[in-house]
Amino acid sequence: MSSLLSIAFKSEVIYWRGPSPFYFIRLPDAQAKKVSTIAKQITYGWGVLPADVTVKGLTFYTALFPKDSGYLVPLKKDIREKLEIELGDIVQVKIDFSMSGS
Repeated sequence: MSSLLSIAFKSEVIYWRGPSPFYFIRLPDAQAKKVSTIAKQITYGWGVLPADVTVKGLTFYTALFPKDSGYLVPLKKDIREKLEIELGDIVQVKIDFSMSGS
């Protein structure tokens, strides 16, 4: 399956008291703008965007949350523990969006 959009960036792991799991990676503004150009094509409601995310060589399927004109990538506890990611870490992220998801 080919990717509709693929982006890569570095960003900080943040904590936000919103929907679980509370730990997220915020997309930088430039990447968020690119994602917004395809958002209506791939959202499955409420602006949530399904995607394959790769961090530290581990690829996992998740959904980005819209927040303040940008997007947040959720990091579940099991993924953070497996990759030894802590609050405040700067991580390299690759996100692939496709029309049909994983």
